[in-house]
Amino acid sequence: MSEFAKHLTATYRRGFPKDAICIATLATQVFLDTYAIEGIRPDIAREALLNYSPDAFSDRLSDNTTTFVLAEIAEHLVGFAEITSERPCCIAGNSNSTELVRLYVQRPFQRLGIGRRLLGEAERIAKQAPSTSLWFTVWAGNDNAMGFYRSQGYSDIGASTYQIEGQEYENRVFVNASDS
Repeated sequence: MSEFAKHLTATYRRGFPKDAICIATLATQVFLDTYAIEGIRPDIAREALLNYSPDAFSDRLSDNTTTFVLAEIAEHLVGFAEITSERPCCIAGNSNSTELVRLYVQRPFQRLGIGRRLLGEAERIAKQAPSTSLWFTVWAGNDNAMGFYRSQGYSDIGASTYQIEGQEYENRVFVNASDS
Protein backbone atom coordinates (compact mmCIF):
# COMPACT_ATOMS: atom_id res chain seq x y z
CA MET A 1 0.00 0.00 0.00
CA SER A 2 1.22 3.46 -0.84
CA GLU A 3 2.31 5.64 2.09
CA PHE A 4 0.53 8.45 0.26
CA ALA A 5 -2.75 6.53 0.28
CA LYS A 6 -2.62 5.19 3.84
CA HIS A 7 -3.99 8.31 5.47
CA LEU A 8 -6.20 9.65 2.71
CA THR A 9 -9.68 8.88 1.52
CA ALA A 10 -10.60 8.49 -2.12
CA THR A 11 -13.28 10.73 -3.57
CA TYR A 12 -15.37 9.85 -6.61
CA ARG A 13 -16.73 12.04 -9.35
CA ARG A 14 -17.85 11.96 -12.94
CA GLY A 15 -15.20 12.41 -15.62
CA PHE A 16 -15.25 15.19 -18.21
CA PRO A 17 -13.25 15.82 -21.41
CA LYS A 18 -10.81 18.01 -19.46
CA ASP A 19 -9.80 14.85 -17.57
CA ALA A 20 -8.67 13.03 -20.73
CA ILE A 21 -4.94 13.66 -20.24
CA CYS A 22 -4.84 12.13 -16.76
CA ILE A 23 -7.16 9.26 -17.68
CA ALA A 24 -5.06 8.48 -20.77
CA THR A 25 -1.85 8.44 -18.78
CA LEU A 26 -3.24 6.27 -15.99
CA ALA A 27 -4.90 3.94 -18.52
CA THR A 28 -1.67 3.54 -20.49
CA GLN A 29 0.26 2.76 -17.32
CA VAL A 30 -2.25 0.14 -16.12
CA PHE A 31 -2.64 -1.34 -19.63
CA LEU A 32 1.12 -1.81 -20.02
CA ASP A 33 1.53 -3.13 -16.44
CA THR A 34 -1.21 -5.68 -17.15
CA TYR A 35 -0.71 -6.70 -20.77
CA ALA A 36 2.95 -6.05 -21.58
CA ILE A 37 4.21 -8.59 -19.06
CA GLU A 38 6.85 -9.86 -21.47
CA GLY A 39 7.99 -6.37 -22.51
CA ILE A 40 6.82 -3.93 -25.16
CA ARG A 41 6.17 -5.22 -28.68
CA PRO A 42 5.23 -2.94 -31.58
CA ASP A 43 1.60 -4.17 -31.65
CA ILE A 44 1.12 -3.52 -27.91
CA ALA A 45 2.78 -0.10 -28.26
CA ARG A 46 0.52 0.89 -31.15
CA GLU A 47 -2.57 -0.36 -29.28
CA ALA A 48 -1.64 1.75 -26.25
CA LEU A 49 -0.86 4.87 -28.31
CA LEU A 50 -4.02 4.59 -30.41
CA ASN A 51 -6.69 3.50 -27.95
CA TYR A 52 -5.25 5.12 -24.83
CA SER A 53 -4.42 8.53 -26.26
CA PRO A 54 -5.84 11.72 -24.72
CA ASP A 55 -7.83 12.31 -27.94
CA ALA A 56 -9.36 8.82 -27.79
CA PHE A 57 -10.41 9.35 -24.18
CA SER A 58 -11.66 12.86 -24.90
CA ASP A 59 -13.92 11.44 -27.61
CA ARG A 60 -15.30 8.80 -25.24
CA LEU A 61 -15.71 11.34 -22.44
CA SER A 62 -17.83 13.45 -24.83
CA ASP A 63 -20.04 10.51 -25.87
CA ASN A 64 -23.46 10.73 -24.21
CA THR A 65 -23.73 6.92 -23.97
CA THR A 66 -20.49 6.66 -21.98
CA THR A 67 -19.90 7.62 -18.36
CA PHE A 68 -16.58 7.79 -16.55
CA VAL A 69 -16.33 7.61 -12.78
CA LEU A 70 -12.99 8.84 -11.44
CA ALA A 71 -11.35 7.91 -8.14
CA GLU A 72 -9.04 10.58 -6.75
CA ILE A 73 -6.91 10.87 -3.66
CA ALA A 74 -5.83 14.41 -2.78
CA GLU A 75 -6.86 15.49 -6.30
CA HIS A 76 -4.64 12.83 -7.91
CA LEU A 77 -6.32 10.36 -10.26
CA VAL A 78 -5.78 6.80 -8.95
CA GLY A 79 -8.47 4.86 -10.81
CA PHE A 80 -11.48 5.04 -13.10
CA ALA A 81 -14.39 3.09 -14.51
CA GLU A 82 -15.63 3.54 -18.08
CA ILE A 83 -19.27 2.50 -18.52
CA THR A 84 -21.11 2.36 -21.85
CA SER A 85 -24.83 1.89 -22.25
CA GLU A 86 -26.57 0.50 -25.30
CA ARG A 87 -23.94 -2.16 -25.96
CA PRO A 88 -25.36 -5.68 -25.84
CA CYS A 89 -23.39 -8.41 -24.13
CA CYS A 90 -21.14 -10.15 -26.62
CA ILE A 91 -22.36 -13.58 -25.47
CA ALA A 92 -25.77 -13.28 -23.90
CA GLY A 93 -27.07 -10.97 -26.63
CA ASN A 94 -29.07 -9.00 -24.09
CA SER A 95 -29.84 -5.68 -25.77
CA ASN A 96 -30.76 -4.14 -22.40
CA SER A 97 -27.30 -4.30 -20.90
CA THR A 98 -24.53 -1.91 -19.95
CA GLU A 99 -20.85 -2.66 -20.50
CA LEU A 100 -18.15 -1.92 -18.00
CA VAL A 101 -15.51 -1.19 -20.63
CA ARG A 102 -12.64 -0.61 -18.21
CA LEU A 103 -12.04 -0.54 -14.50
CA TYR A 104 -8.45 0.50 -13.90
CA VAL A 105 -6.80 1.22 -10.57
CA GLN A 106 -3.14 2.16 -10.34
CA ARG A 107 -1.14 -0.63 -8.71
CA PRO A 108 -0.14 1.31 -5.52
CA PHE A 109 -3.84 1.96 -4.85
CA GLN A 110 -5.16 -1.55 -5.39
CA ARG A 111 -6.63 -3.46 -2.44
CA LEU A 112 -7.87 -0.26 -0.80
CA GLY A 113 -11.53 -0.71 -1.80
CA ILE A 114 -11.27 1.68 -4.77
CA GLY A 115 -12.04 -1.00 -7.37
CA ARG A 116 -15.00 -2.23 -5.33
CA ARG A 117 -16.37 1.31 -5.09
CA LEU A 118 -15.88 1.94 -8.83
CA LEU A 119 -17.66 -1.33 -9.59
CA GLY A 120 -20.50 -0.27 -7.31
CA GLU A 121 -20.79 3.04 -9.18
CA ALA A 122 -20.88 1.14 -12.50
CA GLU A 123 -23.69 -1.05 -11.12
CA ARG A 124 -25.60 2.03 -9.97
CA ILE A 125 -25.26 3.63 -13.42
CA ALA A 126 -26.42 0.41 -15.11
CA LYS A 127 -29.52 0.34 -12.89
CA GLN A 128 -30.36 3.95 -13.83
CA ALA A 129 -30.19 3.12 -17.54
CA PRO A 130 -32.81 0.95 -19.18
CA SER A 131 -30.44 -1.95 -18.49
CA THR A 132 -31.11 -5.35 -17.11
CA SER A 133 -27.47 -6.20 -16.40
CA LEU A 134 -23.86 -5.08 -16.25
CA TRP A 135 -21.33 -7.10 -18.23
CA PHE A 136 -17.64 -6.89 -19.03
CA THR A 137 -14.69 -8.84 -20.35
CA VAL A 138 -11.44 -9.65 -18.58
CA TRP A 139 -8.26 -10.83 -20.26
CA ALA A 140 -7.92 -14.56 -19.49
CA GLY A 141 -4.37 -13.95 -18.23
CA ASN A 142 -5.47 -11.46 -15.59
CA ASP A 143 -6.04 -13.80 -12.63
CA ASN A 144 -6.16 -10.95 -10.11
CA ALA A 145 -9.02 -9.20 -11.92
CA MET A 146 -10.97 -12.41 -12.43
CA GLY A 147 -10.64 -13.24 -8.73
CA PHE A 148 -11.77 -9.76 -7.77
CA TYR A 149 -14.89 -9.91 -9.94
CA ARG A 150 -15.80 -13.39 -8.69
CA SER A 151 -15.49 -12.12 -5.11
CA GLN A 152 -17.94 -9.35 -6.02
CA GLY A 153 -20.62 -11.80 -7.16
CA TYR A 154 -19.87 -12.01 -10.90
CA SER A 155 -19.83 -15.21 -12.95
CA ASP A 156 -17.71 -16.14 -15.94
CA ILE A 157 -20.22 -17.05 -18.67
CA GLY A 158 -17.84 -17.81 -21.52
CA ALA A 159 -15.07 -16.66 -23.80
CA SER A 160 -14.68 -13.85 -26.29
CA THR A 161 -11.61 -12.60 -28.12
CA TYR A 162 -9.92 -9.24 -28.46
CA GLN A 163 -7.72 -8.62 -31.47
CA ILE A 164 -4.62 -6.49 -31.64
CA GLU A 165 -3.27 -6.34 -35.19
CA GLY A 166 -4.59 -9.81 -36.03
CA GLN A 167 -3.34 -11.42 -32.81
CA GLU A 168 -6.25 -12.84 -30.79
CA TYR A 169 -6.33 -12.64 -27.01
CA GLU A 170 -8.85 -14.64 -25.02
CA ASN A 171 -11.12 -12.69 -22.72
CA ARG A 172 -13.61 -14.07 -20.25
CA VAL A 173 -17.11 -12.55 -20.16
CA PHE A 174 -18.57 -11.77 -16.74
CA VAL A 175 -22.09 -10.90 -15.60
CA ASN A 176 -23.59 -10.58 -12.16
CA ALA A 177 -24.21 -14.09 -10.83
CA SER A 178 -27.87 -13.21 -10.25
CA ASP A 179 -28.20 -12.31 -13.97
CA SER A 180 -26.57 -15.46 -15.37
